[in-house]
Amino acid sequence: MIKQLNREDIASMQERERARLINSLSGFKSANLVGTQDAQGNPNLAIVSSVFHIGANPPLIGMIIRPDTVPRDTLSNLKATGFYTLNHVNADIWQQAHQTSARYAPGVSEFAQVGLEVQQVAGVAAPYVAQSQLKFALALREVQELEINGTILVIGEVMDIQLPQQSIKADGYIDIESLNTVAISGLDSYHKTQRLGRLSYAKPEKPPRALSLDGE
Repeated sequence: MIKQLNREDIASMQERERARLINSLSGFKSANLVGTQDAQGNPNLAIVSSVFHIGANPPLIGMIIRPDTVPRDTLSNLKATGFYTLNHVNADIWQQAHQTSARYAPGVSEFAQVGLEVQQVAGVAAPYVAQSQLKFALALREVQELEINGTILVIGEVMDIQLPQQSIKADGYIDIESLNTVAISGLDSYHKTQRLGRLSYAKPEKPPRALSLDGE
């Protein structure tokens, strides 16, 4: 049996039920921890699932932050300093990562509250998560408020990448699965992944062929 929900059905749902439903529609999403610090050097950490590729030259990554109708330490910190980090959540830290979504008081370090370790790297003006296997630092390039609902689009340029040497292949592909990176569905469901395979570049009238992890 197929369940159909029209616009009126969706609009009449209880707020949290509607949020869970709509957040589930886009399927599996990346799980990242955004690391920032304020002008005094106090670290902040927040989980975000709306991170996406914008372009490779220059290397740009976008993310969506909820409207700043209430104080958002992440947004104010990255605006103040111009730098932030994105840290992949893995199977060892997913519960601590989820806990960073709690509304801690301004100035309270989520790192300390959830048991994650600050990692400082020379030349990077924002904290990394030491337990994250794949992480990268960004310089803030653009902030836009989306007129349709007030959410904030943040665009950053990748300035530094930290990852195990063996996880990056000869053709540049990163074997994310080997790093135990997890995915999110909805607002609160975390998932391990299982690769089906890599496929060759798609061309008309030419069936794709299976590639090795090294792209051969």
